[in-house]
Amino acid sequence: MRLPAGLLAYAARGPAWADWLDALPALLRELHEEWQLTGDGEATHGHTAVVLPVRTAGGRPAALKVGFPHEEAEQEHLALQHWHGRGAVELLRADPHRSALLLERLHREDLTERWDLESCEVVAGLYARLHVSAPGSIRRLAPYVVRWADELAALPRDAPLPRRLVEQAVSSARDLAAQEVPGGERLLHTDLHDANVLAGYREEWLAIDPKPLVGDPHYEPAPLLWNRWEELRSGPGGVRDGLRRRFHTVVDTAGLDEHRARDWVVVRMLVNALWRLQDPPGAARTVTTDDWLTRCVTVAKAVQD
Repeated sequence: MRLPAGLLAYAARGPAWADWLDALPALLRELHEEWQLTGDGEATHGHTAVVLPVRTAGGRPAALKVGFPHEEAEQEHLALQHWHGRGAVELLRADPHRSALLLERLHREDLTERWDLESCEVVAGLYARLHVSAPGSIRRLAPYVVRWADELAALPRDAPLPRRLVEQAVSSARDLAAQEVPGGERLLHTDLHDANVLAGYREEWLAIDPKPLVGDPHYEPAPLLWNRWEELRSGPGGVRDGLRRRFHTVVDTAGLDEHRARDWVVVRMLVNALWRLQDPPGAARTVTTDDWLTRCVTVAKAVQD
């Protein structure tokens, strides 16, 4: 069973990754046997998982996804079960203890080749279907936000971030975590952007790869702003205008409260910056720390200038 070279390169991330990759071929063989699957194409991979095209014993095209165990993915199967294919890829079978999911087969086409405002409309159009009442087993967003606010507040004053933005994010995070969510808390995808929406067979577009939490739907838009960054540089009006167009397209299409969505964008971008500052020495990143911090600050400023 040939694994993609790009996936094997993740062994450089550390011993835990190297051990997982060493054990992966045997795990995939076990799953093929236990779930009576046959291979049906070349494996692909994302940042944390391998995906193999397969067919079930009944001949149905499917996709076997096996991920590196980590907290964000632990409850993916619960969200997919709850959505039951409504706006998201259908879950056929799951073994959460082995981080294995059997999913309906989708096309490889995603939204990254579409005009960015068109993709914002598609993603925002999925919110209403995904933001449903959630099962109590899925973790809540608010406790994480309280912890992030405390960590942001503890940053030294000489941290390479505008202190005004840090303080604004801390204040907004604490307020948002303490407030009752208008309309009630909902099941959130939390990482819904162009590359996490694939063309389907039974529906035009379906969400994949949720990192589910239960909370405020206004938390969702930020990933559409920090992704596809290079396109913003060459777009009309530059980065700031491009970000504002994306933001308002999502807010208008989804019917979100602009001020609440803006506050969440500021919080999420400063938390993203915080996580980069917390990186262990030598952590491999595709975007340099200086460029990433600049991106985070630029997005946070753009939605409120």
